[in-house]
Amino acid sequence: MQNQPDTRFRRLRKKGSRDFALACNIIDAARICHVGFSLDNQAYVIPMALARDGIRVLLHGSVASRLMKNLGGGLPCCVTVTILDGLVLARSAFNSSMNYRCVMIFGQAGIVTGADEKIRGLEILTGHLMPGRLAEIRPSTRKELNATTLLVLPLETFTVKVSDSPPDDPSKDQDAPVWAGVLPLRLKAGTPQAAPDLAAGIPVPKYLRKWTFD
Repeated sequence: MQNQPDTRFRRLRKKGSRDFALACNIIDAARICHVGFSLDNQAYVIPMALARDGIRVLLHGSVASRLMKNLGGGLPCCVTVTILDGLVLARSAFNSSMNYRCVMIFGQAGIVTGADEKIRGLEILTGHLMPGRLAEIRPSTRKELNATTLLVLPLETFTVKVSDSPPDDPSKDQDAPVWAGVLPLRLKAGTPQAAPDLAAGIPVPKYLRKWTFD
């Protein structure tokens, strides 16, 4: 039996939560996560795309990937999703920080083996990464499906931390002639760049035009 992860909040407890809806909101707002695991006495953290399917998280990769083989074989992992919302600029470097939303999911992933369930999961991933894209692209071939591993990780053991506060300077610093506050940050889409071999006359699709471009 695997040891259960220690999910106690040891620092900044007021920022911690185990709210399932909040965890889902953070995952749904993200398109990338970092998967941490230990293999052969070496720690690894790998960036991966993710999506949520109800009460589980979806990850995918090549069937030849050592990561996918080991995760699918039951290797314990921690999937971390972090969204940076702003820089908190205090009157000292020590008290400066960041505003963020973060969820850490602990557990063991399983491999999706059923063909229909696998297709459905990969479509959920595609639709999450680029809403509207599925209606335009061709279906995956059997060869492509066979070359892809789809993993599911239950959204059962998790922790959430959210920081959304202004600077908390001590009273002795508050009269310092230094600007203090929050610099909000957000991810912004740039102008779509057509592939060099794109046929003439194909316009930017409507689902892309819904994004805010520079």
